[in-house]
Amino acid sequence: MDGACVEVCPVDCIYSKPGDTQLFINPDECIDCAACEPVCPENAIFDEDDVPDDQQEFIKLNYDYDYDSSEPGANA
Repeated sequence: MDGACVEVCPVDCIYSKPGDTQLFINPDECIDCAACEPVCPENAIFDEDDVPDDQQEFIKLNYDYDYDSSEPGANA
């Protein structure tokens, strides 16, 4: 899992834990600076209003993720 987005995030709001297959952006901590968007190798980071229809399920995944049991960074 590439962590380029983690490296550029100024508020450490991108999380993972061992076993995760993706990184998760904490919507309560994200400041919408968009620094992560251009460096994401999967082109998977969007402003919430711009998430493509075929990727809408990822909005709920990020809201429902257990951030308390993980740490900022690419820890998977």
